[in-house]
Formats: sequence, C-alpha cells, structure tokens
Amino acid sequence: MYLFGASGHAKAIISALESQNIPLMGVFDDNPELELCLGYPVQRWPEQGLPADTKLILAIGVNKTREKLVQRIGASHNYGNIIHRMAFVSQHSRVGQGTVIMASATVQAAAHIGDHVIINTSASVDHDCQIGDFVHIGPNATLCGGVSVGHGSLIGAGCTIVPGIRIGRDVVIGAGSVVLRDVEDGQHLNGLIKIEKK
Repeated sequence: MYLFGASGHAKAIISALESQNIPLMGVFDDNPELELCLGYPVQRWPEQGLPADTKLILAIGVNKTREKLVQRIGASHNYGNIIHRMAFVSQHSRVGQGTVIMASATVQAAAHIGDHVIINTSASVDHDCQIGDFVHIGPNATLCGGVSVGHGSLIGAGCTIVPGIRIGRDVVIGAGSVVLRDVEDGQHLNGLIKIEKK
C-alpha cells in the first residue's frame, strides 16, 4: 500500500495499517518541507505516476483536495481501502474504493459508503445510510438510520443526525451540531439545525 499525503490524517492511516500488519511501501506528498511521516521517508510524486495496479490511499482529510487528486491521478487507479481492525463494518454494507474507516467506527447493515470517504474515529453510520463520494464523517459523529449525505460534504466531530435526514452536496455541518431537518446543497450550518416556525 502507498499513501499520498504526509500530514495529520496520514499519521492516523499509518496507525491503522500497522494495526493490521499491512506493509506501507511508500509515502508521497507535494510539500517539499515534509521529509518524514512517523519515520517513513516522504517522496515527491513521480511524474509518470505509479503503475495503475498499485494500491494507493489518498491520505488527505480535505474532501476537495482528495477529489482533485483523483482527477490528477485518474479515477481508474487501484485505490485501496483501509478498515481499522477495531472498526465494525457489517457484511451487509457496501464500501466503495479508496475509503478509510477508523478505529471504533461502525458501519451497519445496508449502509452504502461511496468512494474516497473518511469514516473517522468512533463515528457511527447506522442501517440504510447512503454516503456519497468524497464525504468526511468526523470523529464521534452519529448518523441514525436512513440518513443520506451528498457528495463532498463534511459532518463535523460529535454531530448527531436524526433518522431519515437528507444532507445535500458540499454541505458543512459544524462540530457538535444536531440536525433535525434536511439540509440543501452547499449550506454551512452549526448548532441546532431544525425547521423554523413561521
């Protein structure tokens, strides 16, 4: 497995790899100031890229950056998944390519997780949830049954989203928020998100 990215999120992914004794073959980053990541030498991305069958994880926490990297490297590359050995992922769920599921996270039955998604530490994605591509579910966030989260959205740490809620594309829900209503594309919201009385 190779990583692109050598900052904070990469460190968490390296720990997940090591928890499963998965060999890390190399770490790449475009930042010339980064020389080591948890003792692994950081290399510049080769101009010719990697062979298409080389397993690669985009170890970048920012959704838009991950998406741009896929456009740069190619959607057909062999992107691997990382599922921490302390995570629970139902055999009746579906997980796309390039997705990272961290320690103590839960993905329940009939949940569908897209490509290049981050399900962060202790996050809970309950039954029948639909998570789009390039989404980040923050640490300790709780998505109750039947929640959908659109492409590129960020659900902040410690959020609670009640059953059946639909979150649009490119939405940011701030840390600790409680979501009681649907959220339209592109909104950035914090706090108690509910239907306003007229």
